[in-house]
Amino acid sequence: MDALWTQIGLQMETLPERLGGHVFLSLTALLVGTLLSVPLGIWAYRYPRFERLVLATASLVQTIPGLALLALMVFVWGTIGWLPALIALILYSVLPILRNTVTGLKGIDPALLEAAQGVGMSHVQSLRYVQLPLAVPVIIAGIRTAAVWVVGAATIAQPVGATSLGNYIFVGLQTMNFVALVFGCVLSALLALVLDGLLHGFEVASARRSWKLAGLMTVGISMLAASPLALTWLPRSAGNATKVVVERRHIDDSAPRFVVGSKPFTEQYIWTHVIRRQLEAQGLEVDVRDGMGSAAVFQALSSGQLDCYVDYTGTIWANYMKRPDVVSPVEMLTEVTAYLVQKRQIYCLGPLGFSNDYAFATTRDIADKYAMQDLVDLSRVSRDLRGGTDIEFFDRPEWRSVESTYGIDFDSRTTMDATLMYGAVTSGQLDVIVAFNTDARLDRYNLVVLEDPKYALPSYDAILLVSPRMARNARAMKALRPLVQSVNSKQMRHANGLVDVDGQPIQHAANYVLAVAGLVEEESQDSHSVRQGLPSP
Repeated sequence: MDALWTQIGLQMETLPERLGGHVFLSLTALLVGTLLSVPLGIWAYRYPRFERLVLATASLVQTIPGLALLALMVFVWGTIGWLPALIALILYSVLPILRNTVTGLKGIDPALLEAAQGVGMSHVQSLRYVQLPLAVPVIIAGIRTAAVWVVGAATIAQPVGATSLGNYIFVGLQTMNFVALVFGCVLSALLALVLDGLLHGFEVASARRSWKLAGLMTVGISMLAASPLALTWLPRSAGNATKVVVERRHIDDSAPRFVVGSKPFTEQYIWTHVIRRQLEAQGLEVDVRDGMGSAAVFQALSSGQLDCYVDYTGTIWANYMKRPDVVSPVEMLTEVTAYLVQKRQIYCLGPLGFSNDYAFATTRDIADKYAMQDLVDLSRVSRDLRGGTDIEFFDRPEWRSVESTYGIDFDSRTTMDATLMYGAVTSGQLDVIVAFNTDARLDRYNLVVLEDPKYALPSYDAILLVSPRMARNARAMKALRPLVQSVNSKQMRHANGLVDVDGQPIQHAANYVLAVAGLVEEESQDSHSVRQGLPSP
């Protein structure tokens, strides 16, 4: 029970920021969507030919999957964060409001319109004093539908760098943190229910012509909008588990605010916490954009929207430099560093000390059955086996290199969230997975890693990348340089295992990394407990 309350306390620490992002996206999208859709609906009602075009266009937008629409907005607007997410949510909100506006206006009794004309009302007067007041309950019903859609869709805004309650869900899934997962789901559902209830109050108020009730609902919406700010005033503590083990200096309000990003897996979340703590220890303010897609986070750093994140030499070598050749890790690091500065205006502070290479893995039973020790052995029997990997590997140049070098051709290829691969291969749903060298679940599930004797895969040394703005900040550099060559691969696998295998919070794994790097005080309780679990280098 203590562990449960500790986990809840940890989730509460980020609630104001994540709830605030979700409320901002949802309410703003609904407001803008309503301001766009109602006039369009009035126009469509007046001109039937335009009605078919507008409704068909809005319906077409609605058929685009939410994540695909978010990604499309990133490429269209060339930016990450709240803007592409907000635009996507506005587009999602249009159809139900637009359709209900047209339906509400069409549903008015023609006798009432004739009576309005009979007393000398113009079209504008009839719309203002007769049609819209009668159609308002139906229009609000459309806004209620849009509200539920928007609140739900906002949870998938994390991959494009927008903060929302979806951060809990994505992080919970990636780290198998049931508390974080449920926390995000429950809060998202509660937000949708509260917003729907308030909008229902407006619907009732419009039907009863009650300004008093409408005023109360307006106050309720205002309180909902202000709720994240109110949460910042509440004490948030989960005891020693949440104690920051790095000495934190007073934040300097005059110092620049830096943005730290990450990709969507455990190791990246850990390093986001480590980097944030180091920067805050120097009195610097930090925003976090975690769980972003690989291409999105790199592009964000290139364009100056991010200031720091951890990437891997092999990813940059294959994906951005488009290099098919395989060279030594030292040569690769040298050429990648030069490319980043000259072509992308990104500075590499150096390697962190560990390498997170791709690793083809299978169960011991499958390896024994087919006498597999390396990828050459796998190529001989791959047509009889089912392969699985994370959502992007089969579309990456690394897979094309392996495919052409070894001639591997699986009977079926499945992509899924990386967290789910291990259960799939151990339960027999997959035969071979493409995992990661520093993932502790390789040991946890006793998987056999197949060697790469022809070196089709490049090395993936973890490197710390920063923007020019951060590179020029002496305090930021003082905070981050001690992280270079601070953790080896065995230690990083242990840190990942604290989260993925032992179910500990990411904060604990960050404490461990800081202890390995010698950046915490020896007398700290957290440091002491972490030191006890240090594997030998």
